[in-house]
Amino acid sequence: MTTSTDNINNSFFNSVYKDVWKKLIPNGLTEAEVDFIIETAGLQPGNKVLDIMCGYGRHSIELGKRGIDVTSIDNLSEYIEEIKAKAQEQNLPVRGLQAGILEVELQENYDAIICMGNSFSFFNKEETSQILKKLSLSLKPGGILIINSWMIAEIALKHFKEKDWFQVEEYKYLLDYKFHFQPNRIESEQTIVSADGTIDVLKGIDYIFSLDELESMLQDAGLNTKELYSTPRKRRFVLGDGRIYIVVEKTL
Repeated sequence: MTTSTDNINNSFFNSVYKDVWKKLIPNGLTEAEVDFIIETAGLQPGNKVLDIMCGYGRHSIELGKRGIDVTSIDNLSEYIEEIKAKAQEQNLPVRGLQAGILEVELQENYDAIICMGNSFSFFNKEETSQILKKLSLSLKPGGILIINSWMIAEIALKHFKEKDWFQVEEYKYLLDYKFHFQPNRIESEQTIVSADGTIDVLKGIDYIFSLDELESMLQDAGLNTKELYSTPRKRRFVLGDGRIYIVVEKTL
């Protein structure tokens, strides 16, 4: 059985990318996305949210500040320790759990589950189906699952570039992408050059599913797509947009 520890994408977040990722997040995006999560899922203080593959917990901490009870799951211990420290310091109802999403046993039922920042694309079809069924079992009837991605087929095929580069504050970031088929996936080699000249080369895979393929997996898990947005301000997703927020509801 494939486990989270086998996933090549783990190397991204166990590296200098932990710092780079924080610098990639625009000011105000986290607050806007949390506004979106609360409004879309109809959350009230005291409701329970599961934040999977939560990274350093930017959504978890902000939700906790709004009175939402949050369980944050990530496989990287440094991220979970950071979340625990912030939650304790600010007296927030946020619990951090170090675990891979494929292996973790979920013990509670949640009003909403979120997977933000493109992490959902890190798994192949079999693993994705397994994750969706697990999440559905832990989601209350009528509860909401929100998936944020920029690697669905309707985005990836439109915006695919084999090579690109940009500057992230003191870091130079060089991208080398290859699109492969059967299964559809983008394999990447990303080179990060730090200010002191240190070079980190990271490899990763994003699995590419169309919205139809995702809908089929969702329905198999007892879930249905409710809305598709391209921004947390609820602009409807259309072909050509660069990211998507997929709002999914558990059927009664």
